[in-house]
This record gives sequence, structure tokens and C-alpha cells, in this order.
Amino acid sequence: QVQLVESGGGMVQAGGSLRLSCAASGRTFSRYTMGWFRQTPGKEREFVADISGSGGSTNYADFVKGRFTISRDNAKNSVYLQMNSLKPEDTAVYYCAQDSLPNAWPTSLRFRSIDYWGQGTQVTVSS
Repeated sequence: QVQLVESGGGMVQAGGSLRLSCAASGRTFSRYTMGWFRQTPGKEREFVADISGSGGSTNYADFVKGRFTISRDNAKNSVYLQMNSLKPEDTAVYYCAQDSLPNAWPTSLRFRSIDYWGQGTQVTVSS
């Protein structure tokens, strides 16, 4: 059974940084694309970033390019999202996601139906 557990959310002032972590279990971690999405009340969940199974390739939404960095540690079955230069509009619940199918890269999670989500972690950026 796939389990994704996020941590690292919190409250920060604009311009600050946070690092989100997601620990995965249940499948061979390195075979699956991992990603981060976010959602605010009344809006659809939106893609933030994803990373290939090897960690060698990444995709980012335009609104986080240059500010956020996704990475993974396959030995620890974990994926991370380093968020710098945070803005109030980055306030959202952030969700970790794992691709439903193995070895699906280069198809981005942005375009896939995702079966496995974490419980979400709240990020609040104050102005």
C-alpha cells in the first residue's frame, strides 16, 4: 500500500524559505516520478514541480521557476521541495504525489491522472 507523508510546512514572512519533505513507502521508490502540487480554497489543485525517478530531470510551473527546487533521495525514499523567496500568493496546502505507473518519465505528472497523494501540509506566507 502506497503511503506518502509530508512535513515541513508552516508560516513564514514574504521573502523567507521553507523546505517540504515527503516520505514514501509501499513501492520501489526510484521507479516513480514524484511531484508537488498545491491548492487554495475554491481553486483546483495545481502542478508545482516534478522529478524523474533517477532525479536527473525536473519540471517546474512557471510561477515557481528560479525560486523553488525539487530534489529526491532514493536511498531515503524521500522527495523535497526547497522554497525560497516565498510570496503571499504561495500560500496553499502543498501535496506530494507519486505517479501511478513506473518509469513514465518524461511524461510529466502535470498531464497525468494521479492515484497517490499525501495528506497535505499547509504553507502560509505573510506579507
